Amino acid sequence: MSDASYDTLILGAGAAGLMCAAHAGGRALVIDHAKAPGEKIRISGGGRCNFTNMYAAPENFLGGNPHFHKSALSLYTQWDFIALMDSHGISWHEKTLGQLFCDGSARQVVAMLMQEARAAGAEVALQTRLVDLDKNDNGFAAVIETEGRQNRVHARSVVVATGGKSIPAMGASGMAYDIARQFGHDTTDTRAALVPLTFPDGRFKPLAGVSLPVRSGAGGVSFDEAMLFTHRGLSGPAILQISSYWREGEAITLDLLPGQDAFTVLREARQSAGRRNLSTVLAQLLPSRLAAWMTEELDLRGNLADQGDAALRELAARLQHWQLTPAGTEGYRTAEVTLGGVETGALSSKTMESRHVGGLYFIGEAVDVTGWLGGYNFQWAWSSGAAAGRAISAARRGGP
Repeated sequence: MSDASYDTLILGAGAAGLMCAAHAGGRALVIDHAKAPGEKIRISGGGRCNFTNMYAAPENFLGGNPHFHKSALSLYTQWDFIALMDSHGISWHEKTLGQLFCDGSARQVVAMLMQEARAAGAEVALQTRLVDLDKNDNGFAAVIETEGRQNRVHARSVVVATGGKSIPAMGASGMAYDIARQFGHDTTDTRAALVPLTFPDGRFKPLAGVSLPVRSGAGGVSFDEAMLFTHRGLSGPAILQISSYWREGEAITLDLLPGQDAFTVLREARQSAGRRNLSTVLAQLLPSRLAAWMTEELDLRGNLADQGDAALRELAARLQHWQLTPAGTEGYRTAEVTLGGVETGALSSKTMESRHVGGLYFIGEAVDVTGWLGGYNFQWAWSSGAAAGRAISAARRGGP
């Protein structure tokens, strides 16, 4: 078994790990079990990577401490990452709600990060896994394995950037939490986030494929985005967003006519076209398949002219305050991120370093910081990775 010494050992060649390597400098070794770096970057955004959001701000993130992420986000902002993209000649565009995507391929972002990391002196070892990690007087001693061969690695600093549990098919695991607990850190409860919601008995199976703009609400928070009916339940951005706030047994609220006053719309329709039946009017307000389904679900009969204000108010409430109780979520299999993680009370908000063990850092999705859908979680990866990398670089140079 050979021995090698590095300034920094970074566990995980994803978004946060590569960004950390790009800023840490010195002799850094980045290891990852995957065959290629940045796999979650590569598949994100339909292959075009929603790499950040123009409106990224602290209020777009969840965590046990709502203030923890403010420092890192302010030290490396979305504008810093945009400038990095521009410096590499990677063109991009804005979609909805400030979401920024590559004009070309997400692979460009991976290549850029690899180039930055290697330029800073980092080595990247793929198809390599951590076997053992211990702390000693000189830093850390690790055993890593590549293609069945084990080697010892000595490093002054270790950065845990192994992510959370989302998308286990790509090798996601709870390694970060195991390492955290090994070194005396607490972890919060974790759950799938930014994930579709499921309903029993194929309730919405007849509507699979229907989409429409809605206002979705859960846990006191609401989002105006698109919703998609699926064979298993509800999906689309509006549902993924509230999944981070929803808890088992609670109801979600859907407004199928966001920005409108359904009662006013129905009453005006009664005045101008009272002979129309309710199903016809509903088909003018909603996608046809959904309108037909709602007509049967609500047992709507008769013409508008036959409906009094009380009946119209009741229908309006069903359209704009539709309460549903999901059975659950699709779980980590399809979740974009993991909610919860390494508890932030024992981490420095400016450097991401452990307050228990000097030289140990936790960054990215492994930490109890979760962003909204729309590029926010990548921004947290860039910001937390840069914070740790800069701190490691300063410590190596003997600076503040």
